[in-house]
Amino acid sequence: MPVTQSSPVDYTLRVGDHQVALNPLLGQQIDIEYTGEIRCVHCDRKTSKSFNQGFCFPCFKRLAACDSCIMSPEKCHYHLGTCREPEWGETHCMTGHVVYLANSSGLKVGITRASQVPTRWIDQGAVAAIPMLRVATRYLAGLVEVACKQHVADRTNWRTMLKGEAPEVDLMAEREALLAKIEPELERLAAEHGAGSLEASAEPVWTTDYPVVVWPKTVKTHNLDKVPLASGVLQGIKGQYLILDTGVINIRKYTAYQVRVRACPA
Repeated sequence: MPVTQSSPVDYTLRVGDHQVALNPLLGQQIDIEYTGEIRCVHCDRKTSKSFNQGFCFPCFKRLAACDSCIMSPEKCHYHLGTCREPEWGETHCMTGHVVYLANSSGLKVGITRASQVPTRWIDQGAVAAIPMLRVATRYLAGLVEVACKQHVADRTNWRTMLKGEAPEVDLMAEREALLAKIEPELERLAAEHGAGSLEASAEPVWTTDYPVVVWPKTVKTHNLDKVPLASGVLQGIKGQYLILDTGVINIRKYTAYQVRVRACPA
């Protein structure tokens, strides 16, 4: 779901060639019906199963965007000359990245391309985030993240996030504390990759809120593979989830699915 940063975040749902504004649909009945067809987001091939959130199996095996280093950036092998698509690697990996701290269900560390700030934070349902380091490449960001994970979690508890139960976190204080803890590793990486390859950030805390009318007390999920119709009153939108009164649905999971969407007053 494309987003526009505002207060609250403004969401749009892509359905085929159509763009559906979601915020105005809060309080209305929403039906999302899976037609049974999946088409690869890269080659448009019809496929019986979606891999890596939208790809057919041949594209999943061939594309750099589906390589294991996307989930584990410290495994990036561009510098070894073995990248599946070197040109893609140059634009997506060999470019400036941000190592950040965020609060979506509690304190966590993450990385993103500098151009994806703050979209990446919104996609994770973060209520606050702060850049910690700006680094030269995705590989270097991954190495810093590995060092950080010795002290801070790198996962979001999506159920807690969807209940709106994220605790208060002093991100500026946490940033300073974590930088101190990983200082020896940062000095080693700077010596290996060059002093200008990573730089501590003094940027302020970013915050936002989400269009949620009712937070769910318990989180149940809709699975279109098992039940092809997700139906309910739209009560909120956070991260890449629609919160219905009947359960939540992770829209990103169904990126390549062909669906019909209907909305009407509850």
